[in-house]
Amino acid sequence: MILYFLTIFLLILIAPILLSYIKATKMLLLFKRPISLFQGYRDFSKLLHKETIISPESSAITNYAPFLVLSPLLVVMFFLPPVVHGSYYVSFVDAFTITGLISLSTFFLMLLGLDGASAFGGMGSSREAFISALVEPAMVLTIFSVSLMAGNLGVGQAGVNLAEHFPKEHMASFLFAGISFFILLIAENGRIPVDNPETHLELTMVHEAMILDLTGVYLAIIETAASIKFVIFASLFASLFMPFGLEFAAPIAFLIFIVKLFFIASLVALLEVNTAKLRLFKIPNLLGLSIVFAFLSLITFYVLGA
Repeated sequence: MILYFLTIFLLILIAPILLSYIKATKMLLLFKRPISLFQGYRDFSKLLHKETIISPESSAITNYAPFLVLSPLLVVMFFLPPVVHGSYYVSFVDAFTITGLISLSTFFLMLLGLDGASAFGGMGSSREAFISALVEPAMVLTIFSVSLMAGNLGVGQAGVNLAEHFPKEHMASFLFAGISFFILLIAENGRIPVDNPETHLELTMVHEAMILDLTGVYLAIIETAASIKFVIFASLFASLFMPFGLEFAAPIAFLIFIVKLFFIASLVALLEVNTAKLRLFKIPNLLGLSIVFAFLSLITFYVLGA
């Protein structure tokens, strides 16, 4: 049980470093001087020392929403597949529970954007709702498909089963599910080509528009939630679609898992450098592709023999 809580705590600590690593990798690829990997912690410290200013148009929702955005994501961290062999894990949580908790966090974030009564906040919330409506069904289908291949609908147990016995006979279905989930990772975390986390142009903002009015502690909490969400998706991808390393001793297994997380972050950075942001009305084409791949994964699983 101590190992279980320790790995979760370490993953939360690594979360800001991963996002800083993506930014630093992008800067290196663009021949710029990269930022420090601990820039996320510096920004967090700076925000904690800033005054928290709230719009006079806001209600009590703004005071509670940042904590309600973060809380479901922290709960999901406890439902992830085990990172090291012998660690405790929750075996009964399925795709619907994880997707529901992430959606609950997104709901409070949209509510926060609307509560400020600003044009940007409302615009960002409506766009986020538009994207989330397409992401959620694809996410349920993708995790459900992988769980079927693993022989258990519980996400934690599915990760263990895949590490112990990889279903080579369902490689095509596995590949389709992996492509679908990677698209979801990009979309749900507001990365290019779906969103640009580094812009404040009103024509392109989605996530940033909802938190444009925030500062101080509340903004620090939201930024922390964003980094934890990325770790959740990267961890699910690493556990379900790169199921190796669990057989080693705890320190080595955890190190392998961290390497996998940084590899996924490198893929995201490489994609962002070589891809332009899509227009808002072309995003459904990309997310629709994710749903198609999720269905293809299920179809090939049953066609090739369950």
